[in-house]
Amino acid sequence: MKDLNYLRLLDAYGALLNGHRREVCELYYLYDLSLTEIAEQQGTTKQSVSDTLAKSRALLDGYEQKLHFSARMQAAEAGLAALAKQFPACAEAAERLAASLRGNEA
Repeated sequence: MKDLNYLRLLDAYGALLNGHRREVCELYYLYDLSLTEIAEQQGTTKQSVSDTLAKSRALLDGYEQKLHFSARMQAAEAGLAALAKQFPACAEAAERLAASLRGNEA
């Protein structure tokens, strides 16, 4: 995986990116396409794709610096994991809560 941090940020803030930036980020981070493959698919240059990714990463970093949503989600998931470890009887409920936070029901 290219960068788990940006994958998390894309998950948290991807809807705030314009359609083109979101699509390029999804192709790069979710579908693991290379810059060249994305450029060919988009009918543009590799440099243009690289620039779009750089601008998108800057925007995602900026959103996280201002909102801290991704960091809060990671802290909540870590807290639930610690709770499940300390209280095994709560492990199933903690995992359901963590899955709910991630947006996929367990």
